[in-house]
Amino acid sequence: MDRNELNDQLPGVVNRLVTSMMAEPRMQHLTRVYLPNRDAIVQCIEGLRELIYPGYFGKQGLTRANLPFRVGELVMELSDMLYEQVRVCLRYRENIPGQNGDSQDCKACDAEAARIVALFFDRLPSVREMLASDVEAAFESDPAAQSTDETIFCYPGLFAITVQRLAHEFYDLDVPLLPRIMTEYAHSFTGIDIHPGARMGRRFFIDHGTGVVIGETTIIGDNVKIYQGVTLGALAPAYGQMLRGQKRHPTIEDNVTIYSGATILGGETIIGKGSVIGGNVFITASVPPLNQVSAEPPKLKYRDRRPKSQREVEFPMDFQI
Repeated sequence: MDRNELNDQLPGVVNRLVTSMMAEPRMQHLTRVYLPNRDAIVQCIEGLRELIYPGYFGKQGLTRANLPFRVGELVMELSDMLYEQVRVCLRYRENIPGQNGDSQDCKACDAEAARIVALFFDRLPSVREMLASDVEAAFESDPAAQSTDETIFCYPGLFAITVQRLAHEFYDLDVPLLPRIMTEYAHSFTGIDIHPGARMGRRFFIDHGTGVVIGETTIIGDNVKIYQGVTLGALAPAYGQMLRGQKRHPTIEDNVTIYSGATILGGETIIGKGSVIGGNVFITASVPPLNQVSAEPPKLKYRDRRPKSQREVEFPMDFQI
């Protein structure tokens, strides 16, 4: 086939694709209300990250003298971008078409968007205080960390926690779509999936992080540490939408450590204060405080598969470390 023959086939391909799109309304968003702009939201995350950790991300060369100017610049830029995305999300929820309508409903959404963005900025100092405790916990918990600079620059767990704490504020303010877009961006970037609805206490640390899943109604206390592959999930996801609004995910109390691969499920499951959850355990019932849970160690069985005549012969090692 040459290029001309390929070009001759393309109109037919277009027709079949359009027919497929029209036949499946669940997979298209046409002539409906606008959706938020994911790229703009990612840009907001980067700007907010600079506000949270000034001097680490974004513009370099910040000093105590020029910091107020840069913060003012960032707040103005972010307020415009966040207002636009929040108002689109609110109009989406109310099923109001377009962005420039002048109906009373549109004006109400826009006023609510301004109120939400103002509240969000008011809460940022408190979010920074929480994240400062997370930075401290990451450094103190990991002897491989050379400095808090390293944890801020390099640790995926801290990035995922940072985005989730920011997204959680929008979740609490009842903004649709936006908080989930934020946390799913962090998920795609780090492999750590924390729902924006999860409630996390101070000094939270995720070490390594890949494969961590924390569900929407999870409650995590202070000074909790978890490792890669941990799931804090729902016990009966098969019921789907019937469980919306219910407590479906576990509660982890203060000073708990959960090692890699552990799975803890259920809204009534409580891991008591000071408990240690071993690796690769599967828990669907509460654990009292100050307990240690571990799986039965596997029993290794060795069977010599060499012929009997060779079993007494010593063979050299065929590997080295």
